[in-house]
Amino acid sequence: MINPHTPDGNPAGAEWVIARLEEAGSTLLALPNTGPSTRLVQSGMEWVRSVAESYGHNRAKLRPAIPSAAHITRMDQALRWISAIPDDRYVLRRVVGARSLVHPLTGRYLYSWRRLGTAVGADHKAVQRWHAQGIDMIVSLLNRAQ
Repeated sequence: MINPHTPDGNPAGAEWVIARLEEAGSTLLALPNTGPSTRLVQSGMEWVRSVAESYGHNRAKLRPAIPSAAHITRMDQALRWISAIPDDRYVLRRVVGARSLVHPLTGRYLYSWRRLGTAVGADHKAVQRWHAQGIDMIVSLLNRAQ
């Protein structure tokens, strides 16, 4: 039997699952944060932009490329794996989900181990163990679903 979740059909491993979750988190953060809004954006008016630029207020930002449809599909699939962690282990879900958020341009984690520890009120070493437990649950689910 081959594993439908891995590209080569081999059993899923912890490193592969972590890489897929980090790719999903990076794709999620690269999605554009635009759309209809209820606020009035006055800086969209031409005369406001020209006044701001004349005083040296240039809002040029580096933006990540918009992810392709294939990346978004892979993101949806990988983020669904987090729901494999039981509801009563919500701290594991929170840790695995937060640790998967990787900045798409810099490749840095948005939440370090210590910052996650502070967020959940625990030691950073405990957070690392909980992350490993959550990843192991996902790996066992993926390998069981063959």
